[in-house]
Amino acid sequence: MRRHLRSLAAILLGSACLALIGIFPLPASAQRARSAYRVGVLNDARAANHPVVDGLKAGLRDLGLEEGREVSFDVPITDADPERMLTAAGALAKAGVDVVFTSGEAATLAARGATQSVPIVFTLVGDPVGAGIVTSLAHPSGNVTGVSSLATELVPKRLEALKALAPTLRRVWAIAHGADPASDSAIKSALGVSSRFGIEVLPRAVPTPDQLERLLESLRPGDGLLVPDIATGDLSAILLEASLARRVPAVFSSELWVSHGGLVSYGADYRAQGVQAARLVARILRGARPPDLPVEGAAGVILAVNLKTAASFGLTAPRQMLFRADIIRR
Repeated sequence: MRRHLRSLAAILLGSACLALIGIFPLPASAQRARSAYRVGVLNDARAANHPVVDGLKAGLRDLGLEEGREVSFDVPITDADPERMLTAAGALAKAGVDVVFTSGEAATLAARGATQSVPIVFTLVGDPVGAGIVTSLAHPSGNVTGVSSLATELVPKRLEALKALAPTLRRVWAIAHGADPASDSAIKSALGVSSRFGIEVLPRAVPTPDQLERLLESLRPGDGLLVPDIATGDLSAILLEASLARRVPAVFSSELWVSHGGLVSYGADYRAQGVQAARLVARILRGARPPDLPVEGAAGVILAVNLKTAASFGLTAPRQMLFRADIIRR
């Protein structure tokens, strides 16, 4: 009889505990510990520790999503190879990640081609509409939203900075990698403001290395380079080398290139884009849908100047530019 009563008491106690759990559910952190969110990361960079990915992790951490506890990251290394990016995008979609975070136009297009159901949040895309990633910034359709690096909108400021450093500039070569719709939009913007700065903008598409080399051989004193926002095929690195070797003033879209010797840059900060996109990622992980989240413009824009490079080119940075500059390399 006593044994029966003890068994009955155990059953009743267990039922009571279950009822209490139903009334007072476990904290969200305890629930997520058993099943962390999974974020797939697709880069068109050559390393996993890209500044934009560091920004993403920091931003999610600030929002209460700690790596290893509430969220984990799948980061395949693609070495910026288009075929490997396509393969990695398909693998992430099949792996059942909760969201795919991309940096760069090529990675974003690869992810979008791999899945129409897994949410995608992009960064480092200069012109999302021009690139065909979304049809509208305010109302992105399908499974894609993100942060635009404002390549087209910032072109006038880039040309202004280049002309301020090199006032004798007469021609600016606006380089694009083949038939790139996003670069086309940026070049149109450059053509539209060229008369304001008293320069001639020369659009040039360079789909092959041979064509690029021929173009670089034709550079003359008084020429400058408008380096595209998208570094497809190492184009930015090649143009940086050409600029330094030929002492041709060039303006870049990221401070990254100024840190490697580039003359000047004006563009969205990579890490800050990751932090900004983290808010979109967190909202999606907590139930929001990409079509309900408008594409945002990059909030952090940096003007960077390399005074050592300017001096080697025989140029002097105006005092007003130095007052405005966020980063000055000496």
